[in-house]
Amino acid sequence: MPRKSIPSTTVVQALRRHFGLHQFELAAYLGLTRALVGHLEAGRRSLSGPVLQQLVPLAAHLPAPGAAPATDPAAHLAPPDPGPLAARRAYCQHQAYTLRYELKALTQTLEYARRWQQALPTLLATAEERARPWLLRRQEQAAADLDGEVAARYHLLRLRAEALEAEAAGLAALLTQVAGSDTK
Repeated sequence: MPRKSIPSTTVVQALRRHFGLHQFELAAYLGLTRALVGHLEAGRRSLSGPVLQQLVPLAAHLPAPGAAPATDPAAHLAPPDPGPLAARRAYCQHQAYTLRYELKALTQTLEYARRWQQALPTLLATAEERARPWLLRRQEQAAADLDGEVAARYHLLRLRAEALEAEAAGLAALLTQVAGSDTK
C-alpha cells in the first residue's frame, strides 16, 4: 500500500504555487537542479544562504498567511479589443437564429404528428379498406415523429439556441461596458 503524501508547507512550495511555477522553472531561476528544488520543497534539504537570498525578493510578494484570496483577475486586464467580441456575438446570434429556425420546423412537425395521433383512432375505425394502408403509414410516421430520439433532438436544439443567445447577450453587455470605458 503506497504511503499517503503530506502536503508541503515550505516557502519554496508557497512561492511555486503563488507564481504558478513548475519545479524546473524555479530551479532555472535559482540556478539549481529540478531535483534539488524538489528536495527543498519537500523539506528533505535546507535552504542555503545564497538560495535564501534569491528567494527573499519573491517571498516579499507572498500574501500573509490566512489572507483573503485575490479579487477578480480580470480587474488587472486591459480593456478587451471589441473586434473579436463583436465577431463572436454576431456568430452566436447567427447560429442561434439558425437553430431557432430549425427548432420552429421541428416544432411544426411535432404539432402535425400530435394532431395525427389524435385523429387517427377515429379515422382508422371508420376508414374504407383502400385508405387503411395510407392511414397506418401516417400512424407509423406520427409515432416516429414523437419518439424519444426526436424529443432529445428538440431539447438539444432548444438548449443550444438558449446557450448561444445567453452568450450573445453577455457579449453585448461586455461590448457596452467596453464602449462606456472608452468614453471615460
